[in-house]
Amino acid sequence: MRCPFCAHDDSQVKDSRPTEDNASIRRRRQCSSCGARFTTFERVQLREVTIVKSGDRREAFDRSKLEQSVSLACRKRDVAQERIDQLVSGIQRQLETTGESEIASARIGELVMDGLRQIDSVAYIRFASVYRDFSEARDFEEFASTVHDAAEVKKADG
Repeated sequence: MRCPFCAHDDSQVKDSRPTEDNASIRRRRQCSSCGARFTTFERVQLREVTIVKSGDRREAFDRSKLEQSVSLACRKRDVAQERIDQLVSGIQRQLETTGESEIASARIGELVMDGLRQIDSVAYIRFASVYRDFSEARDFEEFASTVHDAAEVKKADG
C-alpha cells in the first residue's frame, strides 16, 4: 500500500479489525520509510458494475461518489456516519448481486431515495430536490407535502 504522505510503496499493517457493520476491514498501517500512520479500508467487491447515465454515457460504479451524495444530503442532520456507511454498503451490495453488469443511474437514485426516506425526511427531500431536478419552490412544497402525508399515515398505522 502506497503511503499517502511520502508515496513510498511499502507499509506494514499494525492493526486489523472489522468495521461496525462487518462490511469492511479497517487496517492501521505504518509507512516503513517515513513512519507515518494511516488507515485503509478493505471491502469485498462481488463484480464490476457499470452505471448507464443519461445520454447513454457509461462509467464504472464509484462507491465514493455515492457516499459523497448521501453525505451531502445528510449534512448538518443528526445522521451518524455509521448509518450512512450502512446505507451505501447496502446499495452497493444490491447493485453487485443483481446479476447485471450495467445498471441505470435512475435505479441507484431510487435506491438512495428509499434508504434516505427511512433515515431522515430532510435528507430525503434534499436528495430528491437534486435527483428530481426541482426548479421552483412549489416543487419543494409539493414533494414535502407528500412526505408529510406519508409520515402521518405511518404514524396512524403505528
